[in-house]
Amino acid sequence: MITVLLIGKGNVATHLYNAFLKAEAINILQISSRNLSKIPKADITIIAVSDDVIAEVSSKIKNNFVVHTSGSVRLNDLKNKYNKGVFYMLQTFSIDKEIDFSEIPFCLEAENEKDYNLLKTLALSIGQKVYSISSKQRKTIHVAAVFVNNFTNHLYKIGNDICKQNNVPFEILLPLIKETSLKIEQLDPKNAQTGPAIRKDQKTINNHLNLLNDDQQEIYKILTKSIQNGN
Repeated sequence: MITVLLIGKGNVATHLYNAFLKAEAINILQISSRNLSKIPKADITIIAVSDDVIAEVSSKIKNNFVVHTSGSVRLNDLKNKYNKGVFYMLQTFSIDKEIDFSEIPFCLEAENEKDYNLLKTLALSIGQKVYSISSKQRKTIHVAAVFVNNFTNHLYKIGNDICKQNNVPFEILLPLIKETSLKIEQLDPKNAQTGPAIRKDQKTINNHLNLLNDDQQEIYKILTKSIQNGN
């Protein structure tokens, strides 16, 4: 039985807590980062809080093995006195959206083999995909994830705004979004690129720009230029 103390009450912490509750080999306890006066002992203490306060929270923990769940914070940014590690799940988490942990890549890092194996056992208690990832690699993965997830979702939001402004249901775009996502499982994203930018169809590009507001035009022009430059 692995005892786990989970610090945090946000999206990641909530999903982790619910997953660990179903794992037979895990004894899980969750507390808020505001309640650190009496921290229970645990084999692994997982800090699942915002990046800016990870160092501060970790400095108050005296347990032997402390890890964080951030994609952009280094292992050495943990300020606890003893062993450190990273338990990063490469996925987007929202409170109201159920998560299938068997599909999530677990990016793990530890200071020694024993701690890494403990993290691996913990990850495999709720998931299936485990990777040994350094802090430098994780930063690279995280910025790539911002492009394919956060920025892409913002483009969905812009598309939704354009639809609303013209009384078109956004759902009409969903099959296109799904097909694009499925296509890159078989093709390199560069080879999957279609549309007026890659065709250099300037007449269509100009027509599109005339339909957009200033902010949307700027984004459209930057992405069009990047596509045409092969970047």
